[in-house]
Amino acid sequence: MTRWNTTNDEVEAVSPDITDEANALPARYFTDPAVHEMEKDKIFGEYWVYAGHANAIQEQGAYFTRTVGDRQVIVVRDGEGEVRAFFNVCAHRGSKMVEDTPMTDPGNMGRIRCPYHMWTYDLDGDLTSTPKSFEEAGLNPDLADADVCGLDPEANGLREVETDRIGPLVFLNFAEDPMPLAEQAGTLKDELEALPLGEYEHAARYVSEVECNWKTFAGNYSECDHCHANHQDWISGVELNDSELEVNDYYWVLHYTHAEDVDDEMRIHDEHEATFYYFWPNFTVNMYGTADGYGTYIVDPIDEGRFQLVADYYFESAEMSEDEREFVQTSRQLQEEDFELVERQYEGLESGALAQAQLGPNEHTVHKLHRLAQEAYEA
Repeated sequence: MTRWNTTNDEVEAVSPDITDEANALPARYFTDPAVHEMEKDKIFGEYWVYAGHANAIQEQGAYFTRTVGDRQVIVVRDGEGEVRAFFNVCAHRGSKMVEDTPMTDPGNMGRIRCPYHMWTYDLDGDLTSTPKSFEEAGLNPDLADADVCGLDPEANGLREVETDRIGPLVFLNFAEDPMPLAEQAGTLKDELEALPLGEYEHAARYVSEVECNWKTFAGNYSECDHCHANHQDWISGVELNDSELEVNDYYWVLHYTHAEDVDDEMRIHDEHEATFYYFWPNFTVNMYGTADGYGTYIVDPIDEGRFQLVADYYFESAEMSEDEREFVQTSRQLQEEDFELVERQYEGLESGALAQAQLGPNEHTVHKLHRLAQEAYEA
């Protein structure tokens, strides 16, 4: 049931009633700064999060950076052709080493060098060289050169971050002992790896800052009860009554059936439908029913009241056709319509009037999102 804030008493830390599919997370889990800080470790520090597309760094030494909460990593193609990730933090005194480098404009380096004191690492993260001042004690009268300890290359190497892949999609995990990506992804891994994702080229990226909690947008993405009233242009070609919402352990799928059959050559996948995957905690893969390509979203929290949506589009060629440009603009229109909706919802949540919301019978995907958040908080 819906619960209003009628007194100064707060709803329980996480309401036990969330086990009922009709109940959402208490509202304060969207608006409290302390919850945002907790999520950095409990959610984004424990589960697999998307880093970027391996096709962006095909050559040895090619790299980009990815920031997750307070953590920034360098994602690099090493000397053996493997994709590795290291904290963008020098082992000497903790300096940030490389500048922010987006996946859409990757850099290339033979070695990783910290500009502060010129400590240099190979692409495996091992320390390879330091300046002479770290080998001799010429300026320290209390220490002889012979007493200077050598720096072990591995012991003073970069801190590596666990990586794994679903096809060309690279994921990171910051946990000490993470569950395997295959376990978190389940059958999603097999479904996506059966598609030729790596054969498509990155064609466009749009980055938007939105004024609401990331879970607010994630919930909106995960249901289409709002579509009739708010996405008129899009639903004209979709049979919503014939669509399906599929829920799995750590992902859910929205299958949207098209009102008219679509030519097989127009899609990366075989079904006569659009298929949208939400992979916990904040990544989506979008298989469109009317374009030969796919998209991904990263739903990155900035703070409790803002997130950044990073939308990437992939087609057979990086040079989009006129039809593909029009398609991307239609996708952008949907995003902007959703941005208005979720910002309006967040204004209501911030008012403090609502303690806990009520979910509808076809919002079980939203409930799954909230249950996974609850489980992370309580872990």
